[in-house]
Amino acid sequence: ACLRARGGAGMVAMAARAPARMFFGNKNKGKGKGKDEGPAEIELPGAVMGKVCTRFPPEPSGYLHIGHVKAALLNDHFARKYKGKLILRFDDTNPSKEKDEFVENITKDLATLGIVADQVTYTSDWFDTILKKVEEHLKSGVFYIDDTPAEQMSTERFDGIESAWRSKKPEEMLPLWQEMLQGTERGQQCCVRARIDMQEKNKAMRDPVMARCNLTPHHRTGTKYKVYPTYDCACPLVDSLEGVTHALRSSEYHDRNALYNWMLEAHGVRKVEMWDFSRLNMMYTLMSKRKLQWFVDNKHVEGWYDPRFPTVQGMVRRGLTVQGLREFILLQGASKNVNLMEWEKLWHINKRIIDPVCPRHTAVLGETCVKVTMAGAPQFEVKTVPKHKKFEGAGVKATVVSPNMLIDAEDALVMSEGQEVTFMDLGNAFVRTIEKDASGKITHIGCELHLEGNVKTTKLKLHWLSTDSDLVELDLVDFGYLITKQKLEKDDDFKDVLNPETEFHTSARGDQNMRTLQKGEHLQLERKGYYVVDRPYMGPGQPIKLLSVPDGGKSKSQKR
Repeated sequence: ACLRARGGAGMVAMAARAPARMFFGNKNKGKGKGKDEGPAEIELPGAVMGKVCTRFPPEPSGYLHIGHVKAALLNDHFARKYKGKLILRFDDTNPSKEKDEFVENITKDLATLGIVADQVTYTSDWFDTILKKVEEHLKSGVFYIDDTPAEQMSTERFDGIESAWRSKKPEEMLPLWQEMLQGTERGQQCCVRARIDMQEKNKAMRDPVMARCNLTPHHRTGTKYKVYPTYDCACPLVDSLEGVTHALRSSEYHDRNALYNWMLEAHGVRKVEMWDFSRLNMMYTLMSKRKLQWFVDNKHVEGWYDPRFPTVQGMVRRGLTVQGLREFILLQGASKNVNLMEWEKLWHINKRIIDPVCPRHTAVLGETCVKVTMAGAPQFEVKTVPKHKKFEGAGVKATVVSPNMLIDAEDALVMSEGQEVTFMDLGNAFVRTIEKDASGKITHIGCELHLEGNVKTTKLKLHWLSTDSDLVELDLVDFGYLITKQKLEKDDDFKDVLNPETEFHTSARGDQNMRTLQKGEHLQLERKGYYVVDRPYMGPGQPIKLLSVPDGGKSKSQKR
């Protein structure tokens, strides 16, 4: 009954809420050897059943995007596979970027994905412990304080030039450490660096920054702290202290694995296994939260939930099912090969999920539609037809039949007098007259119903609406990519390749059954494509807002 009432959307929703791990099974079971068996067949090094602990450590500086989804699902998968534990840790070490809003929405996004952490922690829970370690390392000479300007330090690290502060004794550092802890003007000029090896070929090991001052109030601790550890300093220590056995990281951080292990040894804590997986890159897409924030701040998008964004909320709002997202991630598996993926593949998977169940409705484009008078039609009759001819669960809809109809202008343009055409869900008709205005624009078509005609013999099969029914106004919205370049290179400025127009609105009129559509429901407009309800019927003068859902066709490669 629920499926019938909701036009099949319930089935899509139930699939979306299925546990994450079901999509990480052996996708080629029984298909013979030599096949890619997916992450279910990959073993974590040193994993012990019942003892594995993974962690998903997002920085609360934005919403989760498709790249984070891969990391989250892999961590959840391995925790469940080994009957272990998943920690959700908010890596909140940079108060300048972090907000409670992001914490709340990351939590919401994980719930959408069906991921439930066994424990939720914050790096800020460990600030006292971390800063105590930093002070110990300053006293022992493992760390040192440096006031070299950031740009100069970056150049010196690249060139392997040691700072003048590197050779100073610990006792010279401690007064400056106190200045940093108090956030004084002098303290703000300094940072803490690890004393490793400025000649190391791996530049990540060239005395990286371990802590720096920041006077911005922290979203949890307020103004208690004036100095904050970097990710490189805090993450290995907290991983070990929280009992993480396997730290999964995308391969872009591979060069930093040596630093991670060095930090574990410097801190004198338990070893954690590192395990790399490939970063997920998408064509025409920015993944940097800093760059996405720019679009938000400069009003190029509505917010982090904008349907043009690669965020979980943006993609779901655009009509992507969670099941489709998971299956797409499964195709990537746990491979370490970096690929630039096409959005078409993701949307093709999504179409395969929604097409068998989503209801069909009818719409004609608003300002260009053409009036049709159908001779032989009943003055007013209501027919009951299925919303989906192959899926009974989609329910039924009421279709009004009368002599007064509307069709799309593009159909009118290919009609000719004397031609037999098919009006879908009604039958065949002969085109008797085509009237045009002085400019040649078709203004009216006269037809005569011919129900004895064979629908299989006609070339033109068109959709239509009766003007005697209570039609609803529609706002059909389509989108383009935010940038015009497939892949940004390291030196590219994304502002140079902004797409000047990325949102397209078309007014239309739809059948009266669309009044019952709910926000988030999928539907197909006959001969127009798939849509998702962004704003349901609210009353006269407020069009139903439908967002176009891509179907994965190559012809739409410029529209995600």
